[in-house]
Amino acid sequence: MRYQFLSLRQFLVVAVTSCFLFFSAPAFAAERVLIKYSVLRESISLQELSTFAQTGKLSNKLLITITLARQDPDIIRQYLTTPVKINPVVLEKVLNSEIGVATLDRLSQVVHPPSQRGDRQALRSAFVASASQDRQITLLEIIQNYPTAEVEIEGDRLEDAYRQLRRLQDSLQDILSPQ
Repeated sequence: MRYQFLSLRQFLVVAVTSCFLFFSAPAFAAERVLIKYSVLRESISLQELSTFAQTGKLSNKLLITITLARQDPDIIRQYLTTPVKINPVVLEKVLNSEIGVATLDRLSQVVHPPSQRGDRQALRSAFVASASQDRQITLLEIIQNYPTAEVEIEGDRLEDAYRQLRRLQDSLQDILSPQ
């Protein structure tokens, strides 16, 4: 009897969380991306960044910015597109925990609204929307789902952001694995 209760309870948690995730998608998402490397700042369309991340094709603006910043486009693409597997149900719980808040705060130093203030709630929304699509997250998806018209990216800290995503994935696996 207890086994059936837990199964029903787990089903209800999944069902309620799935409804929440479905209806909590951002009303609008980023359209412009301001990429910053130290003193370099370039505003590009989200489509330009997405095309680069998915195909490797650089727009003229992005090519100039990456060249002046002395960055390797292949490495940038890797950080933007390498997926991190994340269970959306567990993610929702963890993002409201100490670990999740710390992760959001660190990532908000890399991906944030133009006000330069890390908006934890906006980033949380982008995480949830990204994970609910395919049970994984990429930095590109977080940027695409960021619920402001413009989002800033600290380009020289993309590696840090990607590492934070990997740490979050590891934390979630630790939580899910039997003790």
